[in-house]
Amino acid sequence: MTHGGGKRRRAERRETGGSARKALRTTTVGAVSATLVAGSVLGLAPAAQAAGGVRFVDITGDGGTVLKANVVTPADADGTRRYPLVVLPTSWGLPQVEYLAQARELADSGYVVVTYNVRGFWQSGGRIEVAGPPDTADASKVIDWALANTPADAGHIGMAGVSYGAGISLLAAAHDRRIKAVASLSGWSDLIGSIYSGRTQHIQAAALLDGAATLTGRESPEVRQVFNDFYASDLSKEPELIAWGEKRSPATYVDRINRNGAAVMLANAWGDTIFPANGYADFYEKLTGPKRLELRPGDHATAELTGLFGLPNDVWTDTRRWLDHYLKGVDNGIDREQPVQLKPRSAGGYEGYPDWKSVAATSRKIDLAGTHGIHANVDSGADGGVIFLSSILDQVAQAPPAAWIPLLPRRWAAVWQSEKYASAQRIRGTVKMHTTVTGTKASGTLVAYLYDVGPLGLGKLVSNAPYTWYGRTPGKPFGVDLDLFSTAYDVPAGHRLALVVDTVDPLYIEHNPSGAQLTFSSPADDPSYVSVPLREQ
Repeated sequence: MTHGGGKRRRAERRETGGSARKALRTTTVGAVSATLVAGSVLGLAPAAQAAGGVRFVDITGDGGTVLKANVVTPADADGTRRYPLVVLPTSWGLPQVEYLAQARELADSGYVVVTYNVRGFWQSGGRIEVAGPPDTADASKVIDWALANTPADAGHIGMAGVSYGAGISLLAAAHDRRIKAVASLSGWSDLIGSIYSGRTQHIQAAALLDGAATLTGRESPEVRQVFNDFYASDLSKEPELIAWGEKRSPATYVDRINRNGAAVMLANAWGDTIFPANGYADFYEKLTGPKRLELRPGDHATAELTGLFGLPNDVWTDTRRWLDHYLKGVDNGIDREQPVQLKPRSAGGYEGYPDWKSVAATSRKIDLAGTHGIHANVDSGADGGVIFLSSILDQVAQAPPAAWIPLLPRRWAAVWQSEKYASAQRIRGTVKMHTTVTGTKASGTLVAYLYDVGPLGLGKLVSNAPYTWYGRTPGKPFGVDLDLFSTAYDVPAGHRLALVVDTVDPLYIEHNPSGAQLTFSSPADDPSYVSVPLREQ
């Protein structure tokens, strides 16, 4: 961790604070709108389908906090037998009726299902703790209640959830060994690594979460301060923010999860702008028990969306298969399938792999040759898109964010291109960039983009990632190693790949002081490159 004096930090905050506040004002409007739509569409629509068989109850959570919940039991429950239990914590900002369509399907197939509104949201008591210790303790209290008040079987307990519910389910599995199976859908493993990757604030993601919490819940004073510190770019608060996030990250407790032995299914989308897929892939490799990783096109929670209406949905189908096998002992073959299942963003079905390492059979390097100097503080036109909207367009129409590569202004963007490829390049996994940067200021931000460039120069975004530094000596070169967000994308024959680097993107807070300039070079003893992971051709 590098820290300068108070004067420098204050200067950096003045230089970056304006752009952060401007981005926050813009994205909060989107956050408010998205939350209202999500609350009405995801919450109210399934409620209309849940006719009968649902019991709305109050459950006493940790510290006496009242949690609003509903219980769905099998139709043939008559008190003479026990059933496997599935607990579903709600997503961020959504009410407990979120899962009713899926709860009914699970109950119809022989489960007791308890879905509950997490503390701090809607009618549940308490304050929002962002998957802190009280949330983990709440999950165990819900299990206690279900065992005492429903025909749930203490030996066959599972948890599942989308987004916030996904993270809480994983954390609960680390702290409660009664949980035998987990399906974590569009969740996170490393909270800070998700919304602060490359030491860069993902401002649109944070503003969406903050806006939803303001509309539908009650933030604790600690959480409110965390958001404020996050936006303020105060380096003196960085160690506290990281420690706060680690306490709420399943990756911190992976040894406990492994020791407790829960079977863990992880599912996410390639374009998740809140919890990028990289986190789940890294976490998956550290799990030692029964495990499964599924990655599909889409953005945060969009892959699971239709299933919340009770419509056919791959994610929820596999979730039920996972629970059936590990809670009910059903021999449905899911344990014999390749455990890593990927659906590329381009046309095609699912691809199975024995592990994450096998996703990329080889790699191809693109040399980042020459010296390129750019000016900071101006958006070149290369962008990661808009939270939700861009990845949904990619999911349903294969239309990711695009840029005309020949027209990108070289004053504000450095551009390198590969040769034309004679055959299709099936990118699978994590693109890695290595380069040497020389800045005119002590701090700065760059954003790297990989584009699929067609014959007319139109580039379609394959992946991107930000990178921020502090405390560097102006004029002194330093090396940068950056992992772009994992993806699965097929580059057609006759196309090129282009790497573009600029300094401004609406998705992120940038930390380039006014007038900063960056130079990218490729020293002979440390050449710059992009390593592109490829499936076996």
